[in-house]
Amino acid sequence: MAQKKSDAVEVIGSEENYLASKWWIFTIQGIAAILFGIACVFWPGITLVTFVYLFGIWLLLGGVLSMLHGLMSIGRRKAWFLTLLLGLLELGLGVFLLRNPTIAFGLLILLVGFMLVFFAIFEIVGALADSNATAVTKMLSIISGVAAGLAGIFMFFQPVTSGVAFVWIIGLFTLIAGPIWIALSLDVKRLADEA
Repeated sequence: MAQKKSDAVEVIGSEENYLASKWWIFTIQGIAAILFGIACVFWPGITLVTFVYLFGIWLLLGGVLSMLHGLMSIGRRKAWFLTLLLGLLELGLGVFLLRNPTIAFGLLILLVGFMLVFFAIFEIVGALADSNATAVTKMLSIISGVAAGLAGIFMFFQPVTSGVAFVWIIGLFTLIAGPIWIALSLDVKRLADEA
């Protein structure tokens, strides 16, 4: 009986350390998304090359943070591999865009649309599969996933939208997702503080 109690205390302690060590990842992702969104919404006439650089840098940062989150989640979350895979996809697309800044606009729309749909699938499946997540965390992750999915699907059905509308869609998505990620970080930090 004493052994079971000490095992339970050890699991709670390790869970607290795990939560305390990852909340900042969501905060950084949220802040980066908000800054990128502000640039897109208030500077919609940016050139395609400038947009590709900004988006590529945002994807690289998101990819590194997603991979870090996925690696830290090994053995703690059922869907850790989805987070790791999403990070690899973000890194790959970020590197591709930074190496090919003069990419054709139509191809860029398709790549961004696919990235948003993949993000939506990973975010929603990850939220539903994570049995340790709170209801608030699951709800915020699902909202973020749905917003990404809608933006990605819109791009597939409206591939000839003007450059300004495309930039606004991406900007509005990141302005919605950024605060959600920051709220997720605060929820995770609260859990870590309570544990």
